[in-house]
Amino acid sequence: MPNWCVYPPEDIVPDEVELLASQIEEDGGKVLAIYREPYGNNWQIFALLPLMKVQPTPFQRDLSPQHVDRLQEVIGELGRFLDPIVVIRAPNGEYWTPNGNHRREAMVRLGRGMISAIVVPDPRVAYQILALNTEKAHNLKEKALEVIRMYRGLLSEDGSIRETDFAFHFEEAYYITLGLIYERRERFSGSAYVPILRKVDTFLSEPLPVALKERERRAELLESVDALVEPIVHSLRERGFNHPFLKQAVVSKVNPIKRKRIVDISYDEALNRMKRALEKLDPSTITPEDLAAAIAEEAF
Repeated sequence: MPNWCVYPPEDIVPDEVELLASQIEEDGGKVLAIYREPYGNNWQIFALLPLMKVQPTPFQRDLSPQHVDRLQEVIGELGRFLDPIVVIRAPNGEYWTPNGNHRREAMVRLGRGMISAIVVPDPRVAYQILALNTEKAHNLKEKALEVIRMYRGLLSEDGSIRETDFAFHFEEAYYITLGLIYERRERFSGSAYVPILRKVDTFLSEPLPVALKERERRAELLESVDALVEPIVHSLRERGFNHPFLKQAVVSKVNPIKRKRIVDISYDEALNRMKRALEKLDPSTITPEDLAAAIAEEAF
């Protein structure tokens, strides 16, 4: 075994970790240490990697140019790169980072050739984007799009995987449903429906190919609700209502769940109740007080 720093020094490095270290060197990288991380006692490798071989995981959000500019400025001012990225080695020989794409791009723009990284032998870490990514807070659309991209990536790998198997990685079931909509409609106002979805949209136990069909059906049902909400919101704006949370207020007004802690209705029943209420709702009868009360009732 090459003269790598190993901690604890008395431990025997597993064959698969030693192989990964050799691959890093063959790829033009430099292994600095092989060690057990202090929480789960799992083996990891600290290394310098060639930037040209480091890429984001294929299913994560797009870069924010403003955040890259800021990181580039900070790294330049400090004159140091202090925050290693996390990577896994992909089957194609690239290194995928679920949490360091903005730092990677900043270093590319600064003309660096290498980047410091913690290389994790477990490829499942590539799917833990939402839990790992602390570079920049995700908004709802970014989270939903990352989750549906992860979903499609898993679907292409193994058709026997179930949504429930990756509940931790997806975080919320409704991200999958909203992700399908955001793929088609970037400007969809998904946040208006989150208070309802988080209570009725649950993870499915079917294999992903079957579950995806159900997700698509749920997304279509939600869009049919939205098709009734939008004209009401437009009508209220024409009457001079300019509240920044106007759509949330309309949705809150027809929310069949409100503040219930225990919900005993299904996704379909909740959204179909909303549709019936929206079809009966006359925008001309809505007052500012009605909308304020609807939001207040849902918030507390």
